[in-house]
Amino acid sequence: MQPFLTRNQIGSLCAICAAFLFSTKAIFIKQAYALSPDVDATVLMALRMGSALPFFLIMGWLSRTPYRDISAKDWLQLIIAGLLGYYFASLLDFKGLMYISASLERIILFLYPTLTVIASSLIFRQRLSFKTLFAIALSYGGTVIVMLQEQSNTPHESNFWLGASLVFASAVAFATYLLMTPKLMMKFGSWHYNGLALSIACLGTLVHFALAIPQPLALVASLPLSIWGYGLILGFFVTVLPTVLMMQSIARLGAAQSAMIASIGPILTILLAVAFLDEHLNVIQWMGCLLNILGVLMITLSKKKLAG
Repeated sequence: MQPFLTRNQIGSLCAICAAFLFSTKAIFIKQAYALSPDVDATVLMALRMGSALPFFLIMGWLSRTPYRDISAKDWLQLIIAGLLGYYFASLLDFKGLMYISASLERIILFLYPTLTVIASSLIFRQRLSFKTLFAIALSYGGTVIVMLQEQSNTPHESNFWLGASLVFASAVAFATYLLMTPKLMMKFGSWHYNGLALSIACLGTLVHFALAIPQPLALVASLPLSIWGYGLILGFFVTVLPTVLMMQSIARLGAAQSAMIASIGPILTILLAVAFLDEHLNVIQWMGCLLNILGVLMITLSKKKLAG
């Protein structure tokens, strides 16, 4: 008897579901900001990562294996990667969303594959191929088009550029995390590495919250239940579940094909933003968005090859 779905079909379905769940992040964040003046990036991050922490601790514990040839330097790099990729990058992203639209945030974040390519070429001193340079130009050109269109309709220019800069810095931090990941994943194992790195990020977020807020427990207790609901949704449905789904997809399809399927994320975010946040993109912005996606897809499909 043949299975209902093949291995590749299950992997593709996992990637699509992960992309959809990840694409809802900015929507829930913007909605939470609009509900209460007491909610900022630090508070919402704490609710998100605090609710996700138990799941990642369980993931790290269940996937543990006897350590071989893992040095103190490896553990230090793991801590840095976790804090950089899912604490610092997420904090910058949450702060940036206070000033720019969810649509633009997703488009800027989608640049991270181009950043890993640029960084790799600098680290290994390799020349980028013309095709890669053209893809990067398309991505950044499209992003600039969307940014300039939104900026012209934004009354507070300084806040707009601050938000865009914060989100781009988030993309840089996440790209750096991705560059550190392959080596560490080989050392610790993929599931164990993700469980440990994300647990470290959660703990870093909670420490930041405790230090940044004068009376953290009192503030948390005074938050409306709706904000708690958004925090739990962001923690499980936008962080834990899509992370597991994407790992399942990569295990079945490989990283390149999973990333290609996940490229529908920006389109999904824009459609959700139009439906739930009353955001609107004009024809020029849609063209910029498509250029951004096309450029990133070209890099993904070429498997990020560098010219010698």
